[in-house]
Amino acid sequence: MGNKVKYNLKNVHAAKLTKTEDGKYTYATPQPIPGAVSISLDAEGDSSPFYADGIVYFRSTANNGYSGDLEIALIPEWFRTDILKETLDKNGVLIESSKVTEMEKFALLFEFDGDVRCIRHVLYNCTASRPSIESETKEDTIEPGTEKLSLTADPREDGLVKSRTGDSTSEATYNDWYKQVYIPVEPTTAG
Repeated sequence: MGNKVKYNLKNVHAAKLTKTEDGKYTYATPQPIPGAVSISLDAEGDSSPFYADGIVYFRSTANNGYSGDLEIALIPEWFRTDILKETLDKNGVLIESSKVTEMEKFALLFEFDGDVRCIRHVLYNCTASRPSIESETKEDTIEPGTEKLSLTADPREDGLVKSRTGDSTSEATYNDWYKQVYIPVEPTTAG
């Protein structure tokens, strides 16, 4: 039996993406990004109708990935240095430079609780923009501030965009989801 509902974003991880000279994609071991608050990603792509015989005779659609926001309690230092390309000086101070024009690409892994089993996702080719700086003064109660990353999840050159666990995902695949970035295997064919 499959899930009827999903809720509660958790277990957000990121893994740096590297494309080798021979065109293969490799990923670092996923590292946790604790303090997930929310994720909102909109599908990117157009639908183009072709009219013939007075009707929509054919419709093509383009999958251009996703874009949106990931809100977390605090961006970990490893993400700032490995992905956002901030540097640490000899005194351990994070330095942001205008000379950095391109952020590192990464896979984003996360899951939602379900009434039966968590639904695990991976987006394979993400980039993040620099977060805004914001906070508020403390009043009668302390309201923790959050940080928001604007994300773009583009298709890789081989077309791969996203994977997620389903009702029939094997236990081994499900249990190893955060040990390494899941790479799809060819479907089996009958006969």
